[in-house]
Amino acid sequence: MADACCGTDSRSRTTAHTTGARDENATGTPGAPAAVWQVGELRAAALAGVLLLVSLFLSGVWATSLELAALAVGAATFVPGTLRALLRGRLDVGLLMTIAVVGAVALGEFGEAATLAFLFSIAEGLEGYAVARTQHGLRALLDLVPPTATVLRDGAETEVAPADLRVGDALLVRPGEKIATDGVVVSGRSALDTSVVTGESVPVEVGPGSEVFAGTVNGAGVLEITVTAGAEDNSLARLVHIVHEAQERKGSSQRLAERFARPLVPGVLVLAALVAALGSLFGDPGVWLERALVVLVAAAPCAFALSVPVAVVAAIGAASKAGVLIKGGAAVEALGKVKVVAIDKTGTLTRNEPTVIEVTAAPGVARGRVLAVAAALEARSEHPLASAVLTAVGTTAVTAGSDVEAIPGNGLRGTVNGRKARLGKPGFIDSGVLAGEATRLQDAGATVVLVEHDSELLGAIAVRDEVRPEAAEAVAMLKRQGVAVVMLTGDNSRTAAAIAAAAGITDVRAELLPQDKARIVSELKALGPVAMVGDGINDAPALATAEAGVAMGAMGSDVAIEAADIALMGEDLRRLPDAIAHTRAARLIFTQNLLMSGAILAALVPLAAAGVLGLAAVVATHELAEVLVIGNGIRAGRKNRLPRHAPLRTPHQATATARVPVRVPAPDSGGKALLPLSVSVATPSTAGGCCGDSCDSHPWAVDNS
Repeated sequence: MADACCGTDSRSRTTAHTTGARDENATGTPGAPAAVWQVGELRAAALAGVLLLVSLFLSGVWATSLELAALAVGAATFVPGTLRALLRGRLDVGLLMTIAVVGAVALGEFGEAATLAFLFSIAEGLEGYAVARTQHGLRALLDLVPPTATVLRDGAETEVAPADLRVGDALLVRPGEKIATDGVVVSGRSALDTSVVTGESVPVEVGPGSEVFAGTVNGAGVLEITVTAGAEDNSLARLVHIVHEAQERKGSSQRLAERFARPLVPGVLVLAALVAALGSLFGDPGVWLERALVVLVAAAPCAFALSVPVAVVAAIGAASKAGVLIKGGAAVEALGKVKVVAIDKTGTLTRNEPTVIEVTAAPGVARGRVLAVAAALEARSEHPLASAVLTAVGTTAVTAGSDVEAIPGNGLRGTVNGRKARLGKPGFIDSGVLAGEATRLQDAGATVVLVEHDSELLGAIAVRDEVRPEAAEAVAMLKRQGVAVVMLTGDNSRTAAAIAAAAGITDVRAELLPQDKARIVSELKALGPVAMVGDGINDAPALATAEAGVAMGAMGSDVAIEAADIALMGEDLRRLPDAIAHTRAARLIFTQNLLMSGAILAALVPLAAAGVLGLAAVVATHELAEVLVIGNGIRAGRKNRLPRHAPLRTPHQATATARVPVRVPAPDSGGKALLPLSVSVATPSTAGGCCGDSCDSHPWAVDNS
């Protein structure tokens, strides 16, 4: 919150009063914030209110005594901190209130002074409670880490605190348990509930080689995990740290509020002095001194200074719990103003998981033979396109080819079952009778490879990175919000057009280099503020150029989180229009707060100076405005625009490892005896990208243009 309203001492004062009402869990992390009645300032305000109420029914010394007691109780919530701040050279709103209280006492208006202290202590308590509530969601993320973890050391199971986990430890996670820190699965298979971190409701299947993250909940299987990060630097701790930093980053509206609020405190002191001095020259000094005190209270800029920070903190906290990481008030404003979304293809509109979509066999050739020969040539490859072929084979044992070599830019050749075999793009292998089929598949956006065995064309295999099932719905949601959608990709025009058509995008820019994407983002700014959505690595120049850079599927990726202003921690593209709707609502709320608090400030000061409003009326109006601003700001933390979407796909592996049985000839058996071999087929994560947009690093990658 702004220093002009509540300086460092005020913040520490709130913390001191509320910490006692919070629980400390096993990890030392603050628990849930106190209930309203447990906040120290509000308890003091309640006591002061009771004393004031009783004083109304008494008279004489008894009434005065209760008014002074109410004044002491209420003033104790802000006067000590104000005096400490003053000794450090800081002027805050508490100083205005302290001077007003002292002045009212000097004028013998004990009831007015007590009322001011009572109302201001309520505002202070509600302010601290509001911020504690909005920040609680971030602290609650750390509570997702279990109090203990089971590790295997020296062959025995040992219970340790998460803080004692070391990189390389063997972590044992049973069904239903939370994962204590980041790691890689060594053995076991299960489905993880990642919704608490990513906001996605679909469980993620994991197996040996899969990366797992702190705070996710294990399903039905037992997992043994190798720890890759300690409790202090795992993905969950980094997420909380980055969001806390984000809350300190200020948007233009927040800076606007502070530019006005900071000079207001000394300005109000000067104004009050002028009112008292000039009024005394032409009228009763006592009257004008009282009016000067009323002006001090009327011009206090607390509500104005709180207009933006409370809303921003609430919006960021709510988004983080829904799997959307927003890095500060500037990012909230930028995303809320977006009129154009430029979206990358690979890993954003598509899953970045190449899949065999069709196998076309030549006349008289069985489909299984086409796949068997292709799999034999690809058996030892770790490339994602090779994994697509091996995955299509299924659990059938594959006999690995021998003497396999890559022909850069064309394909592979080797020996399968003692006969020469080739696999590669049309042109490297004559399409023959399959020329029409190859063209059809390429027009559908697929990469096509032909398979040849003993100089006989066996068939064609089409591999394509499929569009995310929610992509079309997400694009439609963006269009309903009045946002134009443009697809940017380094892939060829044919593939780009097919993917864009499936997603419902009409504006396609293809065959782009990273610098081309940045240039186009700059050009799109003529249509309005632009958000660039990409994987946070290959698209870094474009992300930096856009008003709002959005990283897709960034959970566990430092590069993606650092490269973007906003990070979608999960892989559901519908979170993008959700995030835009959420930030638009937040911008509307803090704009309302600025206008409301500014209007009240502008109305109260002249009315107070003219004597139309007395001290009690001004205090009540001013503090009511602050309560309204805080209450309105908290609305930015509502998650009604960040709903849980119904899953559009079955649970799948985000970063999984399949193992296909492969058999290779024993080196000393003349190629007859077979030895079993397992080949890892790694499915890429969307954060990194397997091979760029065109996947041209594979020897049989096809240029469909």
